Amino acid sequence: MKLVIVTAVEQFHDDIMKLFKEADIRNFSESDIEGYKKAPALLSSSNWFAAERTGTDSIMLFSFTEKDKIDKLFTLLENFNAQMETNNPIKAVVLPIERFI
Repeated sequence: MKLVIVTAVEQFHDDIMKLFKEADIRNFSESDIEGYKKAPALLSSSNWFAAERTGTDSIMLFSFTEKDKIDKLFTLLENFNAQMETNNPIKAVVLPIERFI
């Protein structure tokens, strides 16, 4: 068993759901997050409470699943990113699980 974590801008949510389904990953969790390409220097900011948001609405999904399903998902993600017209590819990482209950 491994842990796969996927992050993307919110606009790709429905696409990721289709890719998870195609990879047969049916059990997962997701969370809304703020994504930053270049983190703002908050401490040097003259206005900590600025009304303008600098982050991008993003999502993070994760699943504890089998290697073969993750391999399929990575192939699907690579194909999706190759056809993408934006500079915001879907990112994914895999972490081994040493123990679980």
